[in-house]
Amino acid sequence: MFTIEQIKEAHSKVKSGADFPTYIRELKKLGVTSYETFVFDGHADYYGANGYKATSPAKYGALKVVESSNTEQFKADLKAHQKGKTNYPTFCNDAAKSGIEKWIVRLDKMTCTYYNKAENEIVVENIPQ
Repeated sequence: MFTIEQIKEAHSKVKSGADFPTYIRELKKLGVTSYETFVFDGHADYYGANGYKATSPAKYGALKVVESSNTEQFKADLKAHQKGKTNYPTFCNDAAKSGIEKWIVRLDKMTCTYYNKAENEIVVENIPQ
């Protein structure tokens, strides 16, 4: 099974949201089936076959995720990030300000779904293949 070190190596190649599809392909090759990233500290839970789970450490100090969602602002920030206009820390700060608590990437469905604190889906995206 995969290790957090292997995932970190794959992630080190990501400079902006524009690099995300390549990163996802690398995770798939490692055996990751899905992962959940938490905006408040950047840690992620990675899942593989047969209930395998690996958890990454926090990436940064705690961010305050606001209670109410601002879907339109988040969509604009997400588009900017995907075009390479913001780095990962900026994107996470923007997500927290828009009320995004986490996102879940499902590699079988090739989707990335963003959720608010109430566990409501805010944005569901198909990952380019």
